[in-house]
Amino acid sequence: MPDKSQLRLLCVTAHPDDEAGGFGGTLLFYASRGVQTHLICLTPGQAATHRGGAKDDDALAEMRRQELGRSAGILKLASWECLHYPDAALDRQDFYSVVGELVRRIRTIRPQVIITMGPEGAVTAHPDHSMASIFTTMAYQWAGRSNRYTDQLDRGLKPQRAQKLYYGTTLFTLPDRQPVSLPPVSTVIDIGQELLEKKISAFKAHTSQSPLFPIFENTVRKRGPRESFHLAASTTPREIARETDLFEGVKDEE
Repeated sequence: MPDKSQLRLLCVTAHPDDEAGGFGGTLLFYASRGVQTHLICLTPGQAATHRGGAKDDDALAEMRRQELGRSAGILKLASWECLHYPDAALDRQDFYSVVGELVRRIRTIRPQVIITMGPEGAVTAHPDHSMASIFTTMAYQWAGRSNRYTDQLDRGLKPQRAQKLYYGTTLFTLPDRQPVSLPPVSTVIDIGQELLEKKISAFKAHTSQSPLFPIFENTVRKRGPRESFHLAASTTPREIARETDLFEGVKDEE
């Protein structure tokens, strides 16, 4: 295992609160062990049903960016960024452009491991979640290639092959949502009770979404102090195996 201070984990999500709800425990788990944790959120969530008293979409977007900043502090992220793409419309954005934005950030942050949603859209089946997965999956592949987005290389960036890509997943579905076919669990991170409580606190930093708090907290407490992942890709060809560490097998190299 390489020096943890040299390890970098990148999480890509669709909306403010996804980082806490889907990945909060894992981000805390690795940050507490000295890993640099980074977040890219594709939209400011301005199309949310719950508006927090915002008078229009722009006001809600600004509110949710601020909430994301508070959550990032609780999760001890080394960096976070909320991009400009429109909420509830990621499936109508230019594919090459969005992937290029993510490729540039992967080449800048240089993570060894990337985590994101599954292409099914997670248990909520949200189309934005699906698109975050698809964009990130292609960015994971193309960031390491010298013939993709060569203008970035001309400006001094270098190809970056992250060693592993994971999709967040679960062992349950939500009966009141559209059907999803979830990626099988390959990796379970035992976050422990203390980090579970902090994860819930990070989600509650998104105060505009307070009507969701009871549903969220009930769901995660039933799930227990663990987060599950599916190993979707690896630079080292391998057979699928159960893991308890996203950095298992990661080499001390960029």
